[in-house]
Amino acid sequence: MRDRSSVVIIENKMVALIRRERDGMVYYVFPGGRIEDNEKPEDAARREALEELGVKVKDCIAEVKFNGNQYFFLSEIIEGKFGTGQGEEYTDNNKDRGTYLPIWVEVEKMLSIDVKPKEVALKIQSLFK
Repeated sequence: MRDRSSVVIIENKMVALIRRERDGMVYYVFPGGRIEDNEKPEDAARREALEELGVKVKDCIAEVKFNGNQYFFLSEIIEGKFGTGQGEEYTDNNKDRGTYLPIWVEVEKMLSIDVKPKEVALKIQSLFK
Protein backbone atom coordinates (compact mmCIF):
# COMPACT_ATOMS: atom_id res chain seq x y z
CA MET A 1 0.00 0.00 0.00
CA ARG A 2 1.19 3.54 -0.74
CA ASP A 3 1.85 6.17 1.89
CA ARG A 4 -1.13 8.31 2.87
CA SER A 5 -1.79 11.79 4.30
CA SER A 6 -4.92 12.80 6.16
CA VAL A 7 -6.35 15.85 7.87
CA VAL A 8 -7.76 16.09 11.37
CA ILE A 9 -10.35 18.83 11.70
CA ILE A 10 -11.67 19.62 15.17
CA GLU A 11 -14.35 22.26 15.74
CA ASN A 12 -16.48 22.71 18.85
CA LYS A 13 -15.28 19.36 20.26
CA MET A 14 -16.36 17.63 17.03
CA VAL A 15 -14.06 15.75 14.63
CA ALA A 16 -14.56 15.53 10.88
CA LEU A 17 -14.60 11.92 9.65
CA ILE A 18 -15.62 10.08 6.51
CA ARG A 19 -18.22 7.38 7.17
CA ARG A 20 -17.41 4.47 4.87
CA GLU A 21 -19.64 1.59 3.87
CA ARG A 22 -17.87 -1.07 1.89
CA ASP A 23 -18.33 -4.81 1.49
CA GLY A 24 -21.00 -4.87 4.20
CA MET A 25 -18.80 -3.06 6.74
CA VAL A 26 -19.25 0.40 8.28
CA TYR A 27 -16.16 2.23 9.51
CA TYR A 28 -14.79 5.77 9.77
CA VAL A 29 -11.60 7.34 8.41
CA PHE A 30 -9.99 10.75 8.47
CA PRO A 31 -10.32 12.73 5.21
CA GLY A 32 -7.25 12.23 3.04
CA GLY A 33 -5.62 10.02 0.46
CA ARG A 34 -2.49 8.66 -1.16
CA ILE A 35 0.74 10.57 -1.39
CA GLU A 36 1.66 10.91 -5.05
CA ASP A 37 5.17 10.28 -6.41
CA ASN A 38 7.60 13.04 -5.41
CA GLU A 39 4.98 14.67 -3.16
CA LYS A 40 5.67 15.60 0.48
CA PRO A 41 3.17 14.30 3.07
CA GLU A 42 2.10 17.83 4.04
CA ASP A 43 1.53 18.72 0.38
CA ALA A 44 -0.57 15.60 -0.12
CA ALA A 45 -2.66 16.46 2.95
CA ARG A 46 -3.14 20.00 1.65
CA ARG A 47 -4.16 18.73 -1.81
CA GLU A 48 -6.54 16.11 -0.41
CA ALA A 49 -8.06 18.59 2.03
CA LEU A 50 -8.76 21.07 -0.75
CA GLU A 51 -10.22 18.37 -3.00
CA GLU A 52 -12.48 16.98 -0.32
CA LEU A 53 -13.28 19.70 2.21
CA GLY A 54 -11.58 23.07 1.60
CA VAL A 55 -9.28 23.24 4.65
CA LYS A 56 -5.88 24.70 5.45
CA VAL A 57 -3.31 22.24 6.88
CA LYS A 58 -1.43 23.19 10.04
CA ASP A 59 0.67 20.67 12.04
CA CYS A 60 1.45 16.97 11.81
CA ILE A 61 0.09 15.32 14.97
CA ALA A 62 0.84 11.66 14.28
CA GLU A 63 2.62 9.27 11.96
CA VAL A 64 1.24 5.73 11.99
CA LYS A 65 2.85 2.67 10.41
CA PHE A 66 0.12 0.52 8.85
CA ASN A 67 0.53 -0.80 5.31
CA GLY A 68 2.91 2.10 4.66
CA ASN A 69 3.29 5.44 6.43
CA GLN A 70 0.23 7.45 7.32
CA TYR A 71 0.52 11.13 8.26
CA PHE A 72 -2.15 13.16 10.04
CA PHE A 73 -2.22 16.98 9.92
CA LEU A 74 -4.22 19.16 12.26
CA SER A 75 -6.31 21.41 10.02
CA GLU A 76 -8.89 24.14 10.08
CA ILE A 77 -11.59 25.04 7.61
CA ILE A 78 -10.89 28.33 5.86
CA GLU A 79 -13.48 28.26 3.07
CA GLY A 80 -16.01 26.09 1.29
CA LYS A 81 -18.92 24.07 2.60
CA PHE A 82 -18.15 20.93 4.59
CA GLY A 83 -19.15 17.80 2.68
CA THR A 84 -19.10 19.23 -0.83
CA GLY A 85 -15.90 17.48 -1.95
CA GLN A 86 -15.34 16.86 -5.64
CA GLY A 87 -12.61 14.20 -5.40
CA GLU A 88 -12.82 11.08 -7.55
CA GLU A 89 -14.20 9.04 -4.63
CA TYR A 90 -17.34 11.18 -4.95
CA THR A 91 -17.49 11.60 -8.71
CA ASP A 92 -16.23 8.30 -10.21
CA ASN A 93 -19.23 5.95 -10.29
CA ASN A 94 -17.26 3.19 -12.07
CA LYS A 95 -15.06 2.30 -9.10
CA ASP A 96 -16.18 -0.20 -6.46
CA ARG A 97 -15.18 1.94 -3.48
CA GLY A 98 -18.36 1.78 -1.42
CA THR A 99 -19.83 5.00 -0.03
CA TYR A 100 -18.18 8.11 1.42
CA LEU A 101 -20.10 10.43 3.73
CA PRO A 102 -18.37 13.35 5.49
CA ILE A 103 -19.74 13.70 9.04
CA TRP A 104 -18.98 15.35 12.39
CA VAL A 105 -18.49 13.10 15.44
CA GLU A 106 -18.14 14.26 19.04
CA VAL A 107 -14.57 13.77 20.27
CA GLU A 108 -15.81 11.94 23.37
CA LYS A 109 -17.73 9.42 21.21
CA MET A 110 -14.92 8.58 18.79
CA LEU A 111 -13.93 5.39 20.57
CA SER A 112 -17.49 4.06 20.48
CA ILE A 113 -17.29 3.73 16.67
CA ASP A 114 -14.82 1.93 14.40
CA VAL A 115 -12.36 4.75 13.61
CA LYS A 116 -9.32 3.75 11.58
CA PRO A 117 -6.61 4.04 12.74
CA LYS A 118 -7.64 3.81 16.39
CA GLU A 119 -4.25 5.21 17.47
CA VAL A 120 -5.13 8.61 16.01
CA ALA A 121 -8.56 8.63 17.67
CA LEU A 122 -6.83 7.96 21.01
CA LYS A 123 -4.35 10.78 20.36
CA ILE A 124 -7.18 13.22 19.61
CA GLN A 125 -9.06 12.25 22.75
CA SER A 126 -5.90 12.78 24.80
CA LEU A 127 -5.76 16.38 23.55
CA PHE A 128 -9.08 17.06 25.34
CA LYS A 129 -8.21 15.57 28.73
